[in-house]
Amino acid sequence: MAPRKTLVSFSSGKDSSWTLHVLQQDPEFEIVGLFSTLNREFNRVSMHSTRAHLLELQAAAAGLPLKTIDLPFPCPNDRYGEIMSRFTQEIRDEGIECIAFGDLYLRDVREYREKQLQDTGLQTVFPLWEIPTDQLADQMLEAGVEAYISSVDLKKLPADYAGRRWSRDLPDDVDPCGENGEIHTIVVDGPMFQKRIDVEIGEVVERDGFAYADIVPSVT
Repeated sequence: MAPRKTLVSFSSGKDSSWTLHVLQQDPEFEIVGLFSTLNREFNRVSMHSTRAHLLELQAAAAGLPLKTIDLPFPCPNDRYGEIMSRFTQEIRDEGIECIAFGDLYLRDVREYREKQLQDTGLQTVFPLWEIPTDQLADQMLEAGVEAYISSVDLKKLPADYAGRRWSRDLPDDVDPCGENGEIHTIVVDGPMFQKRIDVEIGEVVERDGFAYADIVPSVT
């Protein structure tokens, strides 16, 4: 059986990057590209606050084409549904069969994705689903994943965690992978990439209960 053409939902963070790595090892899937949603007003990945240019560098490091979906800000649910419906039709017409997500254990998030795609002819794939997050974090770090914390929920962690290199050095009540939204990350190196991306940690700003670190590609 031929491998299934698969697009990876790519947020720029560690979980979606590790999803890419896992599927790169699986002959059942042919990874044909990445896709990301961008906040049109800021030209960044929402929550991760990843600059569009850095996202492009990540895709280049993975050796894969990148599809981006520009979302208005704010984006009501019905408008989001319309935009994603057009996108799924487009990729289905291109012969893509599966979309892979890096969700870990949030059942409502998984069910939402499955519901959104149930009538599209596209199969959802969740290769990291219910892997214990302490085990998963260790696997990623031992494999050489280098990521930086780009946003912090200030209800869970102080602002000075924003901009730090991601590690297991997190409080006990914080999920090691930040699956509950405690942190979001940006990956700059790991086995899913062909080369490391050099970055600098810029300004940290606080907004709407979160601290965001501006992670900027180094100028060479």
